[in-house]
Amino acid sequence: MLWKWISALLLLQINCCFRSAKCGKVLVWPVDFSHWMNIKIILDELIQKGHEVTVLRPSTSIFLDPKKSPGLKFETFPTSFSNDAVEIIFGKLVERWTYEVPRDTCLSYSPVLQNIIDEYSDYCLMLCKDTVSNKQLMAKLQESKFDVVLSDAIGPCGELIAELLQIPFLYSLRFSPGYHLEKYGAGLSLPPSYVPVILSGLSGQMTFKERVKNMICMLYFDFWFQTFREKKWDQFYSETLGRPTTLIETMGKAEMWLIRSYWDLDFPHPTLPNVDYIGGVHCKPAKPLPKEMEDFVQSSGEHGVVVFSLGSMVSNMTEEKANAIAWTLAQIPQKL
Repeated sequence: MLWKWISALLLLQINCCFRSAKCGKVLVWPVDFSHWMNIKIILDELIQKGHEVTVLRPSTSIFLDPKKSPGLKFETFPTSFSNDAVEIIFGKLVERWTYEVPRDTCLSYSPVLQNIIDEYSDYCLMLCKDTVSNKQLMAKLQESKFDVVLSDAIGPCGELIAELLQIPFLYSLRFSPGYHLEKYGAGLSLPPSYVPVILSGLSGQMTFKERVKNMICMLYFDFWFQTFREKKWDQFYSETLGRPTTLIETMGKAEMWLIRSYWDLDFPHPTLPNVDYIGGVHCKPAKPLPKEMEDFVQSSGEHGVVVFSLGSMVSNMTEEKANAIAWTLAQIPQKL
């Protein structure tokens, strides 16, 4: 039922005409690594429904592999980065996020988290410039007559491409730091009096002191994002579109926001008709475990097992961190 519901929502957006059996053409602006894994689930379902899906793929992409994505079309374009440079950029960002960012409250994030986001933003901005300045690519996209752009909101540019092609667009998003994009892009109301700011480390049961801290976190994220938007993205979007505009104003034109979370896993807050929660879309029916793994699980006794994963972007780890993780996991009774 979930697949049918999501597909129906997307079909409405791309004006698919059932009577003439005409399906839509979808252009995708993705983000690499785990973000690609999540959005690909939606793309695969669209392919199954007969839609034509084209993915804009930077030549330096790591996870966007056409050989592993049958049915999807890829439009690969050159970038200002080399493959090695991209791996170094993301490798350093992940290492700093994993090892340097404190995990207590947003007040301890600066300047590490701020520098991480600034560096990622610079990468996204250069990638966007490489895309929209590629006249041959943009002309080809214009001639292809796409019906809609599906974009990952955490990597800006999809909305700019949609504006240049003069077609509607929609977003896929898990969350943005401080809920900044959700508030100013999607127009969601997230009152700091009872909705903890994402990455604040606070719960839904806040004392007065914690509510004050939550307000400070919200103001911190708002000021920070507004500052770097105005310096970089707003100017670039205005120059590209030939009129005064901002990144947030452009994002606010999205037809739909698909939030990769369950509404009952988030703190209660008002929502909007064009915001839908699609948490769990990546889940699939369980398959039988390989025999050796099944034997391992069955031999675990009453305590069971623990599955430990470092995600899609961790390629190396310091010996100190590895030993700390190993020592911690060795203290629990579960099998690993």
